[in-house]
Amino acid sequence: MSISTPGGPQRRPTVVSTGKKPAAGRPADAKAGSGAPTTPKRSGGGKGPRKPISPVKVSQGRSWGPIALFVAVGVLATSIIGYGAYATIKGSQSWQDKAAEIEGIVNYRETDPESISNQEHRAGKQEYKQSPPVGGPHNNTWQRCLGDIYDAPIASEHALHSLEHGAVWLTYRPDLPAADVEKLAEVVRGNDFLLMSPYEGLDKPVSIQAWGYQLKVDDAGDPRIKEFATTLAQNASMEPGAVCSAGNYTTGTGTEPRELQPSMGG
Repeated sequence: MSISTPGGPQRRPTVVSTGKKPAAGRPADAKAGSGAPTTPKRSGGGKGPRKPISPVKVSQGRSWGPIALFVAVGVLATSIIGYGAYATIKGSQSWQDKAAEIEGIVNYRETDPESISNQEHRAGKQEYKQSPPVGGPHNNTWQRCLGDIYDAPIASEHALHSLEHGAVWLTYRPDLPAADVEKLAEVVRGNDFLLMSPYEGLDKPVSIQAWGYQLKVDDAGDPRIKEFATTLAQNASMEPGAVCSAGNYTTGTGTEPRELQPSMGG
């Protein structure tokens, strides 16, 4: 078929099939001379472009170091918080509640209040229900209790007056080894409202008492001794505000009470 143009008839060029497939990247339907290759379509039997290969992850196991550190920090933090809560609770307790938690302590204010109710000042020797005594009538003169360590027995009538002021009296068997006596002295020495002396006839190696309270133990190194002293010294006073440092006190030893005039030392 011819195409009529102003320049005269022209013939459509004949496309001759060579039977060959187009070269790769040059599809048969590309226009000659266009210079713009088209993307070949996948046919059912042809292979398409390869998919990218994903990298293979290699398991190296858990790193236990950071885990252990994390756990240790957690335990430490929990311990600190727990101790803080415990300290807060302990700090808010009354001294009576703290005393009640000391294992083995006897509270005569509850179990036998009549035996310690009499605070009368009397001259001469007195009889007491407890040994050492923890309350009852006593001498007008008190034993000085400024952390004093007496190396011989003292009169219970004077020591009991010190307890009335809020002192804690630490006693021990006279045959207690010197090393054990020193352990007890370390609790008392230099501490106001504490005093210490040997005491004949104890049924336990060590006995510590405040007004209405008593604790007896077998070992001079028992931590309850210091706990008792710290908790009850001055707190167990029957005369709040009374002192151990001035007034009608004595520093003498011997089990016979001294009769001293008021406001005199001896």
